[in-house]
Amino acid sequence: MIFFQAIEQFIINLANTLWNGPILITVLLGGGIILFFYSKLLPFKYIFHSLNIIKERQSFSSNFGKITFFQAISTQIGTIVGLGNISGVAVAIVTGGPGAIFWMWVTAFFGMITKFYTCSLAVLYRGKDSKGNYQGGPMYVIREGLGKKWNFLALIFCFFGLFGVSPIFQANQIIEITNSVLFEDLDSNFLMNFSLGLILSFLVSLVIFGGIKRIGKVASRLVPLMVIIYMGAVLYILILNYDLFFPVLKLIVTDAFSANSVLGGAVGSLILIGARRAAFSNEAGVGTSPIIHAASKNNNPIKEGLVAMIGPFVDTIIVCTLTAFSILVSGIWDFSNASGIQLVLLSFEKSIPYFGKYILFACTFIFAITTLFGNSYFGERCLSYLVGEKYSYYYRFFYISLIIIGSVSSLDFVLSLIDLSYGIMIFPTMISTLILMPKINALSIKYFEKI
Repeated sequence: MIFFQAIEQFIINLANTLWNGPILITVLLGGGIILFFYSKLLPFKYIFHSLNIIKERQSFSSNFGKITFFQAISTQIGTIVGLGNISGVAVAIVTGGPGAIFWMWVTAFFGMITKFYTCSLAVLYRGKDSKGNYQGGPMYVIREGLGKKWNFLALIFCFFGLFGVSPIFQANQIIEITNSVLFEDLDSNFLMNFSLGLILSFLVSLVIFGGIKRIGKVASRLVPLMVIIYMGAVLYILILNYDLFFPVLKLIVTDAFSANSVLGGAVGSLILIGARRAAFSNEAGVGTSPIIHAASKNNNPIKEGLVAMIGPFVDTIIVCTLTAFSILVSGIWDFSNASGIQLVLLSFEKSIPYFGKYILFACTFIFAITTLFGNSYFGERCLSYLVGEKYSYYYRFFYISLIIIGSVSSLDFVLSLIDLSYGIMIFPTMISTLILMPKINALSIKYFEKI
């Protein structure tokens, strides 16, 4: 037991060191800023065009991918709109105060342009796996776009990708809210959490063992409905507390630039917290979303990049903002010792008595489980690149076992393990993107001239 506690503490300390240092934030935010201005904001000008692209019918067969534009963006949103938008926002407020939300917004706009470039490159530089099938993602962008001498970056990305896309955080928080809502009169214990983890792993296995086509179909049906229900519930909370909307907005902005924020800490620390939670929430710059967009039937890089931009906007600007406001207008955050999903649950229970906790439970369960579906595919692609396609199927068994581990682990540990993995994955993704960004600019100018 002491050995495992020592490992947990080591991972926590390592993640904090990585994210609190200047190097990673310079690569992530600095890279986003470079892409933002290098693009001359052209993708933002045509952002509404991306909505028309999503509606395009793609019934044709393709040698490059298996899913449509709509299934690709639904799966992307399904994987990024999860508990990072709910409990992750609560963690940001608890650790950094309301001002951290402002820096999540800033990071999200840079994240949109980062998604444009990374997902466009994923389609442009698809490569063949060991069985001759076309695949995509930062590892193939590095190999096909930069050459084999850069392959060490691809291997680093894939190794940490096995853990970065692990289901332990989602499983941990699903078990937490299940215990709170359905078994509130019972004391949570290892055996109960383990049993719930087994049930959850069985439900996830029913989908992920069907492959990417089944994942895309399920996500495209569940995600839009749950986003609408969740937004409706939070908007109801905001309507009930309409008089607090502008005071809360003012609090977020002023606290973001305060030399000594509401919960303590300088502005620099708030930027770090906001960037860290935004990266965990929308995954821009991490490199997971390009893997799913490379599975699209589409063969036009710019179209795919425009569609991918919608993800961070829905994820952070809309869903994270609604979550933050629901917490802040309730006033729960200011005096409660709760964190993560428990804090959001308290705000829903206060604002929507009797029904609020069940609405939140339903939404978070669907958000989390669709994230679990998509992340398994990311891990498969990483394992396939490392050891060959014929072994990628076995990642599904490893993934199912991690769900059970996450159900009995501490929140600090699971967050830190994913933060650490994401932090390392950012380097190969952003380095390759910054080197190859002229390729996308040349293609985008030609594409935008036509429309």
